[in-house]
Amino acid sequence: MMIKKFLGLALSGLVLLPFAPGVASAETLRWRPCREIAPQWASDDDLSECVMVTVPVDYAEPDGRTFELAVSRIKATGRRDGVILLNPGGPGASGLDMPRSMLRSKAAGLGVHHDLIGFSPRGVGHGECPGDYTPPDPALSEKEKARFEAERDGRKQAECAAADPEFVRNLTTSNIARDMDRIRQALGEKKIGYYGTSWGTALGAHYRTLFDGNVDKMLLDSVMAPAFDLMAIDRGQMTANETHFHEFSAWLARNDDVYHFGTTAPDVTKALLDLRAKQTIDRTRLDYILISLRADWPKAAAKLVKLRDGIPLEPDDDDGGVPLKDWEFTRFQATAVQCNESTGSRDFDTIWRDRLDLIAKLPVSGSHGKYDRRCVGWPFPATPWRLTGGASPLQLVGHTYEAVTPIGWARDMRKQIGGALLTVEDDQHLSLSRIPCAEKALEFFDTGKTSNDSCPGIPTPPALAT
Repeated sequence: MMIKKFLGLALSGLVLLPFAPGVASAETLRWRPCREIAPQWASDDDLSECVMVTVPVDYAEPDGRTFELAVSRIKATGRRDGVILLNPGGPGASGLDMPRSMLRSKAAGLGVHHDLIGFSPRGVGHGECPGDYTPPDPALSEKEKARFEAERDGRKQAECAAADPEFVRNLTTSNIARDMDRIRQALGEKKIGYYGTSWGTALGAHYRTLFDGNVDKMLLDSVMAPAFDLMAIDRGQMTANETHFHEFSAWLARNDDVYHFGTTAPDVTKALLDLRAKQTIDRTRLDYILISLRADWPKAAAKLVKLRDGIPLEPDDDDGGVPLKDWEFTRFQATAVQCNESTGSRDFDTIWRDRLDLIAKLPVSGSHGKYDRRCVGWPFPATPWRLTGGASPLQLVGHTYEAVTPIGWARDMRKQIGGALLTVEDDQHLSLSRIPCAEKALEFFDTGKTSNDSCPGIPTPPALAT
């Protein structure tokens, strides 16, 4: 069965006394060093402790099947004022190592007065769905190749879901929020703090909707939109990426003495699009250069100069990013959570028409959406998000130029659920814990003081001679 296919971080060697659902039982939790019971854990980590907490598969049947969640903890180093649960986003990502990561960040001060609590959300590490990589017939049109791939992947996802439909259909953000409250009960806490990033902001918003009275303080960095539609996510992200391209053009124009693409943003935009049309290198790679983050603009500009001057690009280790370890990300869990909740169309022809419209409007980024086809063939109906406001202290954090979670989403979420909005002046996803402005997070969790200010983010480096 799906939930028995735990990977190494399931902590299967850990002994846990029986946990009665719904009853706080901090005394029964038998914490042990994570490095002793999780084979992949860093052997030099002497701070992180791990334990298992039992939760129901289906909260509509709390006395039915159960399974165990892996939970981690690093204790407060000073006067303890409570706990902060942490989630890094995803869905599909494990948060078990997040307390340790937080202590290596500029937000490390959170661990002075609070136990930092990580956890692996339901479905993460419970087994991956093997992919089907059968290629489409090369003779097919681009549309029919895309249809083949979407339907191929949909059949495989439906097959994996059929292995344990009860478990898979209960992979939802609201159920993960309910799991968080079971963790709160198991820890014996009346209230919890919460620090969530990216999709973890949606998780926090769900928890606050369901359990506002159990929230001490909540901070959400790089905020999701309050309604979940995978087609809308692609539109929002690709629109922001196209804006990145035009902002990059304006930066190149300001630095024409270095790069010589033109002295005005429109001139540079035309020069780059002309260069793009003439290139034979992989179009996706080139487009990613054109929509680079600000911190990478000098490096991206140097690559474009090479292409313009007929110099081949070298293979770049940094073009793709660092892949997550297998126990840190479970793609099937991500797909299940997304498709159990996305209200976007599952009809391929509708999705394809929307994509063509996006490409027409956004010539550089419009073809690079990655979510719109994900739920073609998904076997369960979608349950839309129903987020509401609350009274507990809430700090939202948005990033002015970001494309992963555009700033407009944070504003929309604030209208939906309330809270204060701190604006970071950068284009970096969830950068708060990496910049001096992390002091705002420490002040919030220590005092409850929220902020509607703005602060500097990751800076744009100066132009570099090529």
